Amino acid sequence: MRIIDLALKDLRQIMRDRKSFIFLLAMPIVFTLLFGYAFGGNSTADPRLPIGLADEDGSELSRQLAAMLAASEIVRIQVDDAAVSVLQEQVADEQIAAAIVIPAGFGEAMLQAPSTGSAPLPVTIIGGGQTGFTAEAEVQAGAARLKSAVQAASQSLETTVSHDLLPEGSSRQAYFDDAFAEALAAWEQPPVTILHDVSSALTDEEEEENSRYSVFAHSSPGMMAQFAIAGLMGAAGILVVEKKTKSLQRLLTTNMSKDQIMAGHFLAMFVLIFLQLSVLILFGQIFLGLPYLSQPLATMLVTIATAFFTASLGMLIGAAAKSQEQVVVLSLVPMFVLAALGGAWVPLEFTPEAYQRIASLTPLAWVMEGYLDILVRGQGVVAVSPALLALLIYTAVLLILAVWQFRVD
Repeated sequence: MRIIDLALKDLRQIMRDRKSFIFLLAMPIVFTLLFGYAFGGNSTADPRLPIGLADEDGSELSRQLAAMLAASEIVRIQVDDAAVSVLQEQVADEQIAAAIVIPAGFGEAMLQAPSTGSAPLPVTIIGGGQTGFTAEAEVQAGAARLKSAVQAASQSLETTVSHDLLPEGSSRQAYFDDAFAEALAAWEQPPVTILHDVSSALTDEEEEENSRYSVFAHSSPGMMAQFAIAGLMGAAGILVVEKKTKSLQRLLTTNMSKDQIMAGHFLAMFVLIFLQLSVLILFGQIFLGLPYLSQPLATMLVTIATAFFTASLGMLIGAAAKSQEQVVVLSLVPMFVLAALGGAWVPLEFTPEAYQRIASLTPLAWVMEGYLDILVRGQGVVAVSPALLALLIYTAVLLILAVWQFRVD
């Protein structure tokens, strides 16, 4: 009970300071909107990976593969009919994400695949990393469709000829071409489809608004994570004031132990950050159309883990700081460093691979991963479990350091 009383005292003291409202709610909302509009406000921008294409084969099958890539929802052909050397330079300069080179003989290799039983993919992918893998997967999917269509047309032709059912006046090549075209068309109308129907209650204006608000799926959790640390300044400052005014020593004259004192302050920080994050989540859900509550349990667990980590960081700052000025420095410096490294400002997939490896060691990267699993990938508790475990490990380490640094006298 005394722990709860101490926590309530801290919360009342924090809420009396108007600056707390600015760092807890006003600043995160302002920066969420700012970053959202600055980095993704143009909802008409094509989100597909820009690639280059060089068709050195010029066959019907290579043209079909190029047409599939042009209609892809994953990649878009930004550079076409360019020399391979030009494409290599543009990939190196990061003007395009990857380059696809369809070499001479591609069509012949695909036609021979059914008879040999092999499935060659003589296509060169220029570009490494995640974008290169994504482009390669899309090319493989297109090539698999072509191979399947060729096999279907070949088997149909063999069956028709073996039973002497070839229409009079029709050549084997003409029959194969017709069967191949029908097989490709079948890919456009598969036997099993997923229908997505938009309710008539959703107007065009609402649909456009939801699309526009989706750009905040990154800036919202990013600013939540960043300003959760900034919100610690008031809570950690209370510890410093109590140490300087000897309030902690007087608390020890009561029947409260050092561990209970620390638990009371930690509880206050946890409740403060949890309420801050909860309000910002409701803001994102209601005003920005973000699907935080599509996975309520996962969202709650990530929020609790984030509040635990942040509160433990606040305890360490309060235990180590000797003055209010040090509290400000020890709060703002980690805030900016962890936010920059953890992908709170710019999505990590747009950063170099070495940067991403370093970022994976930071707690805010795991906070972002947890929330993005919910908002962008639509996943639940199982998917966010690694982020929860990482944040709990950071919490334990920071609390151990805080206990070590905490001095009453």
